[in-house]
Amino acid sequence: MTATALRALLASDHVTHVPGVYDPVTAALAVRAGHRAVHLSGAAVSATMLGRPDLGFVHATQIADRASTLVPALDGIPLLADADTGYGNPLQAVWTGLAYARAGIAGLHLEDQVSPKRCGHLAGKEVIDTALAAAKIEALADQVPHLAVIARTDAYAVHGLADTVDRCRAYAAAGADAVFPEGVDRLEDLREIQKAIPGVPLVINRSEAAARHAAATDAELAEAGVRLVLHPVAALLAAMRAASLTYRAIAETGGAEAVDRMPWAAFTALVGQDEALELDARYIPRRLET
Repeated sequence: MTATALRALLASDHVTHVPGVYDPVTAALAVRAGHRAVHLSGAAVSATMLGRPDLGFVHATQIADRASTLVPALDGIPLLADADTGYGNPLQAVWTGLAYARAGIAGLHLEDQVSPKRCGHLAGKEVIDTALAAAKIEALADQVPHLAVIARTDAYAVHGLADTVDRCRAYAAAGADAVFPEGVDRLEDLREIQKAIPGVPLVINRSEAAARHAAATDAELAEAGVRLVLHPVAALLAAMRAASLTYRAIAETGGAEAVDRMPWAAFTALVGQDEALELDARYIPRRLET
């Protein structure tokens, strides 16, 4: 199970950078680049599937459906997926976990915002009662043990560090494999959380949507207990920038020659064209000699 591989990364003594992917082609590119885990963001699915912002437009079934198309391209690399708030109470969170596991997802992160949620970097967020959020984590850990569960809290921007620490402690006690204190990037704050829950892996977010302080080194983060660093939309934003330049060039000059693009042969190799043609030729009946 890829959940085992994801849990092994959480149990390691170093930081693993986890890039966002959003379709089979980006999944294949991430594998070729040597990544050991990848991430599927709800914001990326909402944008690429619906053209909508990260304001609760997508549901578990849509995330699971998109994941099912990514997993075959990942060659066993674990996929960590956004599960928003679990899309309901503990019962619905378990159903979400089961749907994710069926899709081949290795782990999910579940947040403690009210539903419908807001993007983690927007103002106006609200968080639910700690006990209810912990109950969702406990239900998932009990009922879907083959799925790694990362408990995300958005309390930092709402109530500050003290409540964030309390929630991380409660979620770890409920059975979370790791905690994800959204918005926390200062080393001193991460160390405060680590001190409260020694031995529990931390996951942090490096999203372009957030204003960040000077980035700590991987060694500093590892010392503070961080094991995964998510880069959920970096590749998506790069792709959108490249597409924007290409469309503009075609509109202005009648061609895209000035824009750096992947060669066609590299693209067809990435999607397995030669292998598909070989398989096609193998099973097409030979024309009978007359």
